[in-house]
Amino acid sequence: MIHAERFGSGPDAYVGVHGWGGSLATFRPIAPHVPASATLHAIDLPGYGRSEWRAVDSALGIAESIAAFIESLDPARVTVIGNCSGAILGLLANELVPARIGRFVLIDPFAFLPWYFKVFVHPAYGRVAYHSTFANPIGRWATNLSLKKNRAADSDLTGSFRNVDHEVSRRYLALLDDVQSIQRFRGVTVPVDIAYGARTFAAVRQSVDMWRELWPHARAHVVAGAGHLPIEEAPVEIARIVFETGGGPRA
Repeated sequence: MIHAERFGSGPDAYVGVHGWGGSLATFRPIAPHVPASATLHAIDLPGYGRSEWRAVDSALGIAESIAAFIESLDPARVTVIGNCSGAILGLLANELVPARIGRFVLIDPFAFLPWYFKVFVHPAYGRVAYHSTFANPIGRWATNLSLKKNRAADSDLTGSFRNVDHEVSRRYLALLDDVQSIQRFRGVTVPVDIAYGARTFAAVRQSVDMWRELWPHARAHVVAGAGHLPIEEAPVEIARIVFETGGGPRA
């Protein structure tokens, strides 16, 4: 069963799918900016937050839980907000319930698993590398410090890993790596907005180019001053992009 937190009570439904290592808390910064016309349903993916883990053999298995949650909502169509790797999972859910999703907002979305994440699922040394980086408080501090150019000064890119199940977290990386190509999503024709931080990772900027090649109709919005955590670092701007379709500067 997916655990969710609801913000707002309007008729327009939005479903927030957090990224790797996150939880529904990812979306709390924009909760005060949900308009009266909208309801934001922020979910904990299986194995994160208060949602129980269930063993699956593919990322589509995770997407089944997202699709089931969307099916449980009353509105005929929803907007899916996919943050980071949550973009891939939301798009996979669309393969299961395409009639229920009317728009996507992808926030700092990876289109592929970069090499520096692949290290953590390597069969020989992946577990040691992961635990040294994310399960160790000194490793988290050092990693966050080394990534200061990709975040705002007061942001913590590794903070969400303090309270995760690290074996589940590594499993997510392996499942996401198995997706391989975003070409399977070429048939998405609903409106798509892509928001990304001006200071985000090079892999995300490359990914934005890949998404836009895949969907010529997609709109891209660069968020000035933000890094890889634009929801946290620029919540007003992100809320405007999410809830006011088509606004914002184009990349």
